[in-house]
Amino acid sequence: MSGAFSTTVANSPRFVSNLTKNTLALVLAGGRGSRLGPLTDWRAKPSVPFGGKFRIIDFCLSNCINSGIRRVGVLTQYKAHSLIRHLQLGWGFLRGEFSEFIEILPAQQRMNTGWYKGTADAIFQNIDILRSHRPRYVMILAGDHIYRMDYGQMLAEHVQNQADMSVACTEVALSEAGAFGIMTVNQEDRVIAFSEKPEKADPIPGDPENALASMGIYIFNTEFLYEQLIRDADDPGSAHDFGGNLIPYMVPRYRVMAHRFQHSCVTTGAGTEQHRCYWRDVGTIDAYWAANIDLVHVTPDLDLYDSRWPIWTYQEQLPPAKFVFDDDGRRGMALDSMVSGGCIISGATVRRSLLFSNVRVNDGHTLIEDSVILPNVRMGEGTRLRRVVVDKGATIPPGLVVGEDPEEDARRFHRTPRGVTLITPESLGQQLHYVR
Repeated sequence: MSGAFSTTVANSPRFVSNLTKNTLALVLAGGRGSRLGPLTDWRAKPSVPFGGKFRIIDFCLSNCINSGIRRVGVLTQYKAHSLIRHLQLGWGFLRGEFSEFIEILPAQQRMNTGWYKGTADAIFQNIDILRSHRPRYVMILAGDHIYRMDYGQMLAEHVQNQADMSVACTEVALSEAGAFGIMTVNQEDRVIAFSEKPEKADPIPGDPENALASMGIYIFNTEFLYEQLIRDADDPGSAHDFGGNLIPYMVPRYRVMAHRFQHSCVTTGAGTEQHRCYWRDVGTIDAYWAANIDLVHVTPDLDLYDSRWPIWTYQEQLPPAKFVFDDDGRRGMALDSMVSGGCIISGATVRRSLLFSNVRVNDGHTLIEDSVILPNVRMGEGTRLRRVVVDKGATIPPGLVVGEDPEEDARRFHRTPRGVTLITPESLGQQLHYVR
């Protein structure tokens, strides 16, 4: 389709819906996320719980559903059992008779005898499945970021720009650019250079304080994608990675366009109350803790209560949260906190914390502050926890104190440079994942 049509046509709902119907989304969800340390010892990063009841991958998949993209493949590899189970339980509501699906694509050695060598190789090894779906456009997404985005707007801009490939980009300060893949663009936002984690990044034209960072979201014209995947697969010197190999090869040879995240991010509110675009890579324990704790603020950066752009997930049938005892010195309460279904706070105090499903907090002057407690955790009496992340299924022994003695915390548990302590069942001697 020519890029010469008007902006009005490009932004029309009918035009965008035709694009999304002809798009196949592929979610790269096979990575461990090693910077999360023990939190990903037994699950892939996209499967890590987030926000009280969700998994990280739910945000990417919800963007697809809300944008009208209903043909989705999820590529898995590293310790994918919990991720696959979550997808089977929570994402089976699409109707196959309408050509809607979320398809799980585990590493199968379809094209060779090896596992996925890189992000591009993961797509290449499923190229026969892609061809069977016959999409006009292929959108490639990272399944390990937290954000809300209307992919239809990016598709419309991709077609309007007559691009071979489009890359979603967000603005980052030049001082932080060394942690990202940085796009150098001209005045029309055509990518003219790409640098992976550069020591010195090129600023945005007209904005000397910021750079454009790749969000790991790509749109390809389908036949062009096939050509590039096959070419790259035949290159013995390639690491078969989009950021490391394909994008640097394509930028000087083809029309690669940068899409500004602010053109398609989903914000809430109006006027002075309008929220900014939200995108987070919760790739470290500190970042993960901070993003979860932000949700308990009066006005968080990410609004989970916006019914216009819901976050879908597996809805477990649970009773309401319960708070019991109202005596002096023994009052079950949660202040400036989020408490999910199935939780019981019995005569204990929870402040500025986020409790996932089925957490039990027993009394005996138990105090939980500034903490993220994952599902099915049991707190013993007299526990005091501050600035902690407690992994799923842990049983906290009575009287455990964490967050008051940094040296003792670091000796027993995984403690970050910013003072967040990760408590896992294994660190407490509870071998949930090992054969006894």
